Amino acid sequence: MEIQQYDELTFENIKHIDENGVEFWYARELQTILEYMEWRNFNQVIDKAKIACENSGERVVTNFVDVNKTVQLNFGTREIADIKLSRYACYLIVQNGDPRKEVIALGQSYFAIKTRQQELHDDFNRLTEDQKRIAIRDEIKRHNKSLSESAGNAGVKNFGRFHNSGYKGLYGGLTMQEIHNLKELNEGEHILDFMGSAELAANLFRATQTDEVLRRRNIKGEELANNTHFNVGRTIRNTMKELEKQVDNNQLSLFDDM
Repeated sequence: MEIQQYDELTFENIKHIDENGVEFWYARELQTILEYMEWRNFNQVIDKAKIACENSGERVVTNFVDVNKTVQLNFGTREIADIKLSRYACYLIVQNGDPRKEVIALGQSYFAIKTRQQELHDDFNRLTEDQKRIAIRDEIKRHNKSLSESAGNAGVKNFGRFHNSGYKGLYGGLTMQEIHNLKELNEGEHILDFMGSAELAANLFRATQTDEVLRRRNIKGEELANNTHFNVGRTIRNTMKELEKQVDNNQLSLFDDM
């Protein structure tokens, strides 16, 4: 199934809100979306996610809540085991899912963005816009080093083309130079230094998710690495466009179709 058949609504449509206004997802519904035919196979992924949750210092019992659900069958009703998943639990599940599934890539992007947005809100809610920009910009610098290392291991020689592939995916075909020109920047000014926090966050996700895909899938070959960077950028672009209604449109204007 092609990733273009999915969008943010794929995961939004199965999201639930509890009586306290907290969002959650049911594991059985997520299982279907992520194309796992059997519960036992998906439960193995959940077990890995629980271990990752515990290792991160978060409480498993608050992120993975066991529940029973009543389902209608031809001969009556039956109770089945299910799990109420927090956003963070879903993020860990897709990170441990089958990397060959294209919907997993979209899920990684969606829940990473949602999780990171909440983290930024919680951690940066007292910061000014400039302080947010500086913090995210510094984080991008660190992750770009890791991304370049992964690209080199994949066989990339032309790093300019590799990085442009990511920008083209995220900005609807625009290269770094074209973005520079669109922002009307002077020679020597870097485009990342003239982005709002939301736009910077999208580029941070582009770097971290591409790095993750290159490493997890053991991508080899320059062309395949470039295509991977482009596809990750395009996936994040589509997700961010779906989120435009929830954020400052001015910060996301470059994600509009040109």
